[in-house]
This record gives sequence, structure tokens and C-alpha cells, in this order.
Amino acid sequence: MMLSNRRIVIIGAGHVGTHCAAALSFQNICDEIVFIDRDKEKEKSQAMDLADSVAFLQSAPVIRVGDYKDCEDADIIVIAAGVPRLPGQTRLDTLGASVECIKDVVENLKPVKINGIVITITNPADIIADYVRKGLDLPKNQVFSTGTSLDTARTRRTVADLCNVDPRSVLAFAMGEHGDSSMVPFSHMTIFGKPYKEFVSENKGRVKEFSEEKVVEGTHMRGMDIINGKGSTEFGIGAALADMAKAVLTNEHRILPASTLLEGEYGQKNVHAGVPCIIGRNGIESVVELHLTEEENKQFAKSCDIIREHIKMAETI
Repeated sequence: MMLSNRRIVIIGAGHVGTHCAAALSFQNICDEIVFIDRDKEKEKSQAMDLADSVAFLQSAPVIRVGDYKDCEDADIIVIAAGVPRLPGQTRLDTLGASVECIKDVVENLKPVKINGIVITITNPADIIADYVRKGLDLPKNQVFSTGTSLDTARTRRTVADLCNVDPRSVLAFAMGEHGDSSMVPFSHMTIFGKPYKEFVSENKGRVKEFSEEKVVEGTHMRGMDIINGKGSTEFGIGAALADMAKAVLTNEHRILPASTLLEGEYGQKNVHAGVPCIIGRNGIESVVELHLTEEENKQFAKSCDIIREHIKMAETI
């Protein structure tokens, strides 16, 4: 059952925020999209530009500018405000500037009674999700990040290209940091429903030179390749956010990768990290614990340690 007047507020009308709005609008996921941005001219212009597209859509969502009061009745609040990652930078390199930007967002949200779900996109994604959750003093199910959703898409895309299959036929997850320390649990990767090693062995004429190293490289480097070529990533994260928002608004109880607070899952505590989650109307309903190999557990723990270290750094900014 759909919620009535499904409102999504997007804080940050830059490249990422507007592409999220476009994906939401084009897929008829919500009834109302509200932009909030410090740059009022940009905020207004982005809303006008996207509103012009409505005439060509099957549905007619309301697209407008607003203020933080609109967050009180929002089903979902998307935090996309931040600074762009420059060529050569890791997501963690943007921590200081991002925290300074998000501080202002959190202060503006504190007086608001938030009833909906808060999804953060701002990089470094895991650290900012933790910062926002603590700053707003909301339960962990209510505040989470897109996390490794985009890393997961890049993992599947890389495998699909190497194996000459549709990426939707690849089941795999990237876990840990949304960044260079993310890991891929190959023990749970399937292609056409078969363990990936079995598929590769049976389809040597179809599969290019496949290796786990190439898959991890594609997962880690694809984002920087895009930034080096065009300055920012937009379409992938917009689609990832729209998919997550749909899971919330339509109460899908669907498994998706997201960065949520771990409280013992995978042997980790007090850290936001990307893991498979069941997502529905109440946000994160549960964490799906895959049975990782010993080496995969070490890789995941190492990634969590990096996130935890930067969470501590964020607290001093």
C-alpha cells in the first residue's frame, strides 16, 4: 500500500541531489519533491528545470523549493549536501569539508520533529551517516546511508562485462566502506544462480579473463574513472537512491546494501558500514548476516576499522 502524498525532501541541489530528484520523478516513486539548498538561485532553478520535465512523464509529481519545516511531514529526507570529490581524492579526503557542511544541515534539522526516514548520500558516506544519526539522536533504523549500494552496482557491472551477461543476472554485494577499502564476499557471488566459479568454468568461451582482482579493481576504480572524465558521479547514485526510496515508500521488505549502525552483526560494534539489509517502511528492518570466510571477515573488519578511525576524526572537527 502506497503512502498518501509521498513527500521526499532533498537537502542539497547540486549534481547528486538533482539527479536523485530526476530518478525519483522519472520513476514515479513519490508525489512531491522539495529542494532545500543554501544557494537559493540554484535551488529555484533546479526545481524549475525538473518541473519542466513533468509534461513528458506519465505522472505529475509536485516539484518545488521549500525549507526545513517541510521535513516534518516528509516520508524521506535525503541529505546530499556536500563538497565534490576532486580527481585524485578519496572519499575520506573530503571528510573535513563535508562535516563542516553537514553541521549546518544537522543544526537546521534539530528543531524539526522528524517522522520519516533520513537517507544520507554525502561522502564519506559511512562517517556522515554516523554523524547525522548522533546529531539528530534518532534510532538506527531511521538514519542510514546509501553506503555500498553504488559499489555493489559497480561490482555487478564489472562481473557482467567480464562474463558477457546482464548485470541483473549477477548476485553479489560490496561491503564495508563506501570507498577504497570495500570488500566483495566472493563466497556469496552467483551468476545465473550458480556459484561464480562454477559459471566461469562452464562458460570459458563466453567469459573474458576473469579474476577476483579485476572485479575488486572495477569496484574501487570505476567512480574515480568517471570523476576524471566528467567531474562527478550522478546517474548511478541517483538510481541507487531512487531504488532505496521505493523500498521504503512501498514497504518492500527488500534486501539492499546500505550503511547502517552495526551492534554486533559481523562481529562489529559502534560503526556504520555497508552490509545487506532488509529495507521497508520503517527503514532498516534488519541486517542480513552472510556467512563470510575467514579471509572475508578479516577484509570486512579492516574496512570497519578504517571507518571507525574516521568517525573519531569527525568528532573533533
